[in-house]
Amino acid sequence: MREYPRDLDLVKQTRTRSIFLFGPRQTGKTFLLRRTFSDSPFYNLLQSDQFLRLSARPSLIREELLAAPVARTLPVIIDEVQKLPILLDEVHDLIESHRMRFVLSGSSARKLVRQGSNLLGGRARTRYLFPLTSTEIGEVDLLRVLNFGALPAIYQSGEPEEDLLAYCGTYLQQEVQAEGMVRRIENFSRFLRTAALMNAEIINYENAARDAGVPSRTVREYFGILEDTLVGFLVNPFTRTTKRKALSSAKFYFFDVGVGNVLAGRTRIQPGTELFGKCFEHFIATEIRAFLHYRGDRRELRFWRSTSGFEVDFLIGDRTAVEVKGTERVSEKHLKGLYALAEELPLEKLIAVSMDTRPRALGRVLVLPWREFLSRLWAGEL
Repeated sequence: MREYPRDLDLVKQTRTRSIFLFGPRQTGKTFLLRRTFSDSPFYNLLQSDQFLRLSARPSLIREELLAAPVARTLPVIIDEVQKLPILLDEVHDLIESHRMRFVLSGSSARKLVRQGSNLLGGRARTRYLFPLTSTEIGEVDLLRVLNFGALPAIYQSGEPEEDLLAYCGTYLQQEVQAEGMVRRIENFSRFLRTAALMNAEIINYENAARDAGVPSRTVREYFGILEDTLVGFLVNPFTRTTKRKALSSAKFYFFDVGVGNVLAGRTRIQPGTELFGKCFEHFIATEIRAFLHYRGDRRELRFWRSTSGFEVDFLIGDRTAVEVKGTERVSEKHLKGLYALAEELPLEKLIAVSMDTRPRALGRVLVLPWREFLSRLWAGEL
């Protein structure tokens, strides 16, 4: 199986500080940690023997690390730390008293926060690992990504749809049911399909509640669970326009295109269809989000839609607007939202990402084939 280089530079991140490393299951956290820190002390709490001995006596980790000279020079790895939050008290003391560094990984911080765990009082930065990006894959098979997503094992799988079905079932069991996040798993299961059908759209809580058969307040709680467990993310609206009133509800995306497709029961997505356009937009959203985080770019990712129907898919900071179109030839009719937003803001870059074969200019708008857009994005040119 191919090993992909990852864009998250953990060596640089841990040179002077500890970090929490969060990411959904199967994004490759454990593999990356073992490959990057092969000589570091490594505690994997998914292993029953490790979990049992440390849960019975948490101070063992302190005693072992104080006896290990390598722990003074290399980061100590604790994988799936949310399974045993009490270890964070020991970690806190080792950072404070012995200047040790740690990488504390897990699938989300939700359990730590809910239990009031010691989050080290700012002594550890938080970093995230996402599915594979275009720079990590290299020559991206777009149709494969738009159908099955970019989780490392699934992108390479001979049976990606079956593996995705198993993945989503595992998520329901391990992340939600096993940790008691919801009272009735059947209600949450119905909600997941509803959320998947709303993927890449503005959230309407009342409609979602009606479709899922649960109260509106429960739907809001469920969306919060998806965010907290990193299975979904919100893109907030840009609302500071004056000529045209903006909508104020956020858009929702699953963290991976393939996961959203499986939960929605979508298969065989092909160019020229409405679903292709939605999945194409979703893919670009995950790329921009990963770029901003991995590069430490603090610009906010937002979208804009006016009450009169003008829309721009993504606004990166206040100066770069991006519209995503699944068409093979962008025309002026596709650019009305960009032009409308340009009347409200002093935009420096107006970009249409499409299936066009070559870059071209349409007035102020730069039309970029998707590969060219991603190349310029990751090169820091946008």
